[in-house]
Amino acid sequence: MNDLADMDRPPMQGLASLPVFFDLAGRRTLLAGGSPQAAWKAELLQAAGARVDVYCPAPSPEMRALAARVPAITLVDRLWREADFDGAAIAIGDFPTNDEAAEFQAAARRARVPVNLVDKPDFSDFQFGTIIDRSPLVIAISTKGAAPVFALALRGRFEGLLPKTIKLWAEAAQSWRAKLKAAKLSAPHRRRFWELFVARALGTRAPRAKDYDEILAHAASEQGKPRGSVALVGAGPGDPELITMKGLRVLQAADVVLFDDLVAPAIVEMARREAVKIGVGKRGYQPSCRQDDIIARLISLANEGKRVVRLKGGDPSIFGRANEEIAALGAAGVEVEVVPGVTAALGAAASLKLSLTERDHARRLQFITAHARNGRLPQDLDWAAICDPSAATAVYMGVRTLPDLAKRLLEQGIDPQTPALLIESATWPSERRIHSTIAKLADQVAAAKPSGPCLVLIGQIFAEAASRALAAEAEA
Repeated sequence: MNDLADMDRPPMQGLASLPVFFDLAGRRTLLAGGSPQAAWKAELLQAAGARVDVYCPAPSPEMRALAARVPAITLVDRLWREADFDGAAIAIGDFPTNDEAAEFQAAARRARVPVNLVDKPDFSDFQFGTIIDRSPLVIAISTKGAAPVFALALRGRFEGLLPKTIKLWAEAAQSWRAKLKAAKLSAPHRRRFWELFVARALGTRAPRAKDYDEILAHAASEQGKPRGSVALVGAGPGDPELITMKGLRVLQAADVVLFDDLVAPAIVEMARREAVKIGVGKRGYQPSCRQDDIIARLISLANEGKRVVRLKGGDPSIFGRANEEIAALGAAGVEVEVVPGVTAALGAAASLKLSLTERDHARRLQFITAHARNGRLPQDLDWAAICDPSAATAVYMGVRTLPDLAKRLLEQGIDPQTPALLIESATWPSERRIHSTIAKLADQVAAAKPSGPCLVLIGQIFAEAASRALAAEAEA
């Protein structure tokens, strides 16, 4: 196996701007302008610990009120001068015309002071991002001035993901860093300390005084190279937003990610940039990685001390051969975690906007596979259960064996008019559906030649979805 430490990674490309965090505590900043927008910038600067000199002969009421209650903000009743840039850490200007903005920008650059012009990104060396403030944790979102409303919407989304106690954990991290340095742990064990810290910080409770000692003892107890681990993580049916919060957290802590072909590329990219990402696709009747090789690689990486994520489409415990991997890893002494995901049948039901267990038509929901170890239709399926008109059946890995499945069900007495459909790439933008009956579906699927991940759904519960599809086609 190649040494992952020597693997070349492609350099980052296309970064719109460099995100940096400027320490302004105790430093002087220059602000030219007195509008309400400028007042907000002054408030932001003083919140970061800066002394703010505001140059404006006619400041707005908002600016006057702010300066009256904040000692760090000083109003200077005149226009700015070039000498005002001396000793300034940064300069902010708010001007109605481009000529005034260009003049201010030129003066700032002569003084070698970074400059920002309010609402004029073309004249600015830097932009103010939309801020999530959980100080000392600060998160900034920037669209490089292109869409501030979009940044605000994203801020709302991210704030909903952060535990309410995250600020307290960030403060704990700030106070514990010096203590941890004095503990003189090795670099791998220090990283392990912070990994354990993160696991607690992303929970729902506030930090306790004993948390530091507990985490330190746990990290220090791992003698020599810290033990690696493997997490089997369900990526969901395709839509990147359907990965669970826990799955995302585990993915973003991984050193190495082994991912299936059925996992959306956008989900793989959610892993941290430094993580090594390895495709281990297994697709029926196509060139694939052998399961034994995947298991051997998981064990080898874990024995190197790596935190490994085995990223699987859907849920790892639904026809994902998870038991084989769990058993082999357990036998090798590797710590294993399973993070469930949204399985394809549930993603398909959401796309179809129907319940899989509507009581009048589906008193039982069953998941089956139409793909045996030899690649053929399994012969030990419960045919009576699938033929039951009060059941809803989701058939995984059933495209190749669909003709045999349909023939066998018809022989077992299923109503030929039983609704059946194939949904390809459920929840993906490229999702495609073929509505039919169990008697006709196989021929229609063969003609359509699907190439994405497919699920076959059988049962009376799917008649409503077929009716809606026909109505939509008629309107079109």
